[in-house]
Amino acid sequence: MLRSSRFPIVVLTTLILTGSASTAEQPNIVLVMADDMGWGQTGYYNHPVLKTPNLDAMADNGLRFDRFYAGAPNCSPTRATVMTGRTNDRTGVLNHGVPLRPQERTIAQGLAAAGYATGHFGKWHLNGLRGIGVPVLKSDIRSPGHFGFQTWLSVTNFFDRDPLMGRMGEFEQFQGDSSEIVVDEALMYIKQQAALKRPSFTVVWYGTPHSPFIAVDDDKSEFAALDKSSANHYGELVAMDRSIGTLRKGLRELAIADNTLLWFCGDNGGLGKITPETVGGLRGLKNSVYEGGLRVPAVLEWPDVIKTSRITTYPACTTDIFPTLADIVGLPKSASPLPQDGVTLKRLLTEDLQRRERPLGFRHTGRTAFIDNNYKLLNAHAAGSKDGKGAKWELYDLEKDHHEDDNLIDKMPDVAARLKSKWAEWNASIEDSIAGLDYPEGKVVPADPGPGDWEKAKAYQPYLNQLEKYAR
Repeated sequence: MLRSSRFPIVVLTTLILTGSASTAEQPNIVLVMADDMGWGQTGYYNHPVLKTPNLDAMADNGLRFDRFYAGAPNCSPTRATVMTGRTNDRTGVLNHGVPLRPQERTIAQGLAAAGYATGHFGKWHLNGLRGIGVPVLKSDIRSPGHFGFQTWLSVTNFFDRDPLMGRMGEFEQFQGDSSEIVVDEALMYIKQQAALKRPSFTVVWYGTPHSPFIAVDDDKSEFAALDKSSANHYGELVAMDRSIGTLRKGLRELAIADNTLLWFCGDNGGLGKITPETVGGLRGLKNSVYEGGLRVPAVLEWPDVIKTSRITTYPACTTDIFPTLADIVGLPKSASPLPQDGVTLKRLLTEDLQRRERPLGFRHTGRTAFIDNNYKLLNAHAAGSKDGKGAKWELYDLEKDHHEDDNLIDKMPDVAARLKSKWAEWNASIEDSIAGLDYPEGKVVPADPGPGDWEKAKAYQPYLNQLEKYAR
């Protein structure tokens, strides 16, 4: 029997849509996600060496989020939040390379049931395999196909130039930059669906700029003053930005750009040992629950609805993607029967909302953070997210303290107590989810296997010779 969360859940209802979405023609939807791109690594944030003209053009024509958060400070957990609208620990994805539970319900499944063509292109990393990315196998019960994608060209983890990918499980070798490859493939898919006059949901998850950093000379020519690793890192971002330009141009050439919701974001905070620094003056990096580990660049473009470009400081998150799309398309409640942590941002597309009614919560490998508009409660140490015991709480006013320097935990006891109480209620509901109490079976089926290495997985043994150069 499905057990309700003790923390209030988002209820998805079928609403009357406004603007062009009020017609019978549903919008096309494209979700694009960078891999390890820091919050400060855009031209529109005046990065000292990197130019991103195509992301800048998106921002000039859409909604730029200045406080957009990845669901977790590394990749697999955040990807789980995009797919489900649920904090990663609820879904069993406790860390990178930990698989998504087959019992989870995804936005791809909901949109497919509503008549959308659904396609995934690029990094998957929700099937529990670590190490450099290799083709996802058709037999994998946690493949994109299992979770609602009718078409997929996917790899298990990060990938770079000249990738070997799995097209519906069949190996296919490509030549060139990985970002441009997946965008070209996604555009061919979108074109096919547009010809059939079928709305499409397309997910493009880059392997850029995740290490190893490999860029062609032209793309890194502007970074000659940097060390080799940093120059290649930024060169990858140049190619990625160019692919975004290709994607936007392709949508215009297909005459579907106006009614296409194009949403770009990162999957976690920026990396260390890259010069100049990646997080735009925030504290912390990838794998941290400080702002530098969680806050990521994000832009949403939808010309038929967002008619004037805006910048919002409304705190939003990858957990909000599922409920927002469900609201826009009008998915029934049955599309998401499990407790969600995200909220719909539909009103934010046309209104200048200031305050979020529902706090944002994060849990990751023993650390936790809880954001209620300008206030942020956090425990940055690897103890305490399960029950709060042993936590070393910190409290910051993000509006006044951009870098999280002034710990207010003893200076504002009333605020701290209020947030701790809300956090405890939310946290207890997650413990229920981890135990499987959200699911109709009342337990996790099959049991969580934890992360693994593809080289040791039985299913990959027949392909070891073919994949030898990808082995560690």
